[in-house]
Amino acid sequence: MGKDEIAGINTGTLPINDRLRGDPITGDRYYSPEFAKQEWDHMWTRVWHVAGRLSDIPETGDYVVHNFKRESVVVFRQADGSVRGFYNSCKHRGNRLAWSTLGGGELVCSYHGWRWGIDGTLEQVQDPDDFEGGDPCGKLHLSEVAVDTWGGFIWYNMDPNPRPLLDFLDPIPFLFRNRDLENMVRVVWRTFDVDANWKFSSDNFNESYHLPTVHPELATTTDEDYKNTIFEMYPNGHNRMIEQGQPSMRAPHPNEVEQPWDAMLAQWGLDPKNFAGRARDGRLALQEQRRKLGPQKGYHHYAEWSDDELTDYFHHTLFPNVTMTGTADGVHFFRTEPHPTDPEKCTFDYWALVPMIEGETEVATIVGTRPLREADYEFVPYGSGTPIPDMLDSFLIQDLGVAVGQQNGFHSRGYTDAFLSGQETRVRRFHEVLNDYIEGRR
Repeated sequence: MGKDEIAGINTGTLPINDRLRGDPITGDRYYSPEFAKQEWDHMWTRVWHVAGRLSDIPETGDYVVHNFKRESVVVFRQADGSVRGFYNSCKHRGNRLAWSTLGGGELVCSYHGWRWGIDGTLEQVQDPDDFEGGDPCGKLHLSEVAVDTWGGFIWYNMDPNPRPLLDFLDPIPFLFRNRDLENMVRVVWRTFDVDANWKFSSDNFNESYHLPTVHPELATTTDEDYKNTIFEMYPNGHNRMIEQGQPSMRAPHPNEVEQPWDAMLAQWGLDPKNFAGRARDGRLALQEQRRKLGPQKGYHHYAEWSDDELTDYFHHTLFPNVTMTGTADGVHFFRTEPHPTDPEKCTFDYWALVPMIEGETEVATIVGTRPLREADYEFVPYGSGTPIPDMLDSFLIQDLGVAVGQQNGFHSRGYTDAFLSGQETRVRRFHEVLNDYIEGRR
């Protein structure tokens, strides 16, 4: 799979190092309350946000709540199967209505008992005859937000006249066309609090330059060499990076089969000894075996995937704050969101999405073996410094730790701008798209 693969997309691609202005990435972007307000006023209130998964609200009346900074939105499953979203604020005197992440049924205000239906219509009030103009029931409605769906995700937009979701996401739906995202199962659902600005994640996942330093253990299975990596940028501000699933030449013994590369080969009936001295040849062999044995092992979805999707790592950064990494095992979903008041704090969400595998009841994840079913929600107080036993060696904890150190460094008078390598072009591209929103070019 090469860079010409998506040439037919109506938006086209942007060549690396083209159309970049060189906007400086200054430290105040990560700690200034004034800059955070500009992000809210000009960007956050105009982009599409993920409220949850359709699997969160399977039945009529089920709802999911998404809190973003000081705003809150509740999305209901309607009787006809559609979804509608409303600001989570009572029209009486502003009280928040739903407090739990998931729930069901009508919303009842805890202050004065006003009852709202799943379509946002006021259904019951105390003393209905005491209102000028008569009983407000059936006449008053919660303020509605734009809602749409793609990939099994529920999306909403606070802009009264938003750009259509599929236009905003283009070309991401095309790039994920082989993966049945809608029917994947979220087997891990975690939120972390992090002492860093939300943009650390977009910066981090827009490059692989940090892998040899921060994640050296990945070298036995991931070729992070920029010469073998495909980098793509798209006009909407989204990006993609494709790394080959094979030992890196920067691994301690790149031509030898080491852990866990040997286990990955053995799982699919390949003898690691046959690849002694030529470990990187295992990539194509693994593609052939997964193509051949996938159906009989219950991996029927492999029939829809390209050869490269059977081994490689497809990192998609969706502007502004979502990353979706496709692997042979499923999709990693990452999202950062700003703290309501402190620009030096954020939340970080991690979801593991996996296809259903015939005959399997458990699946391996970065937090250990998990049941192959929808996970319960977990909040992890990482910001308190409490160790997370099932993630001590996880690449996520390594990334979060670096983010905290970097946040401190942004305050230094010695830092004035990022001095980037060519392979980090997408980092500056992200900031230039953000500037476009703030300065009125998007």
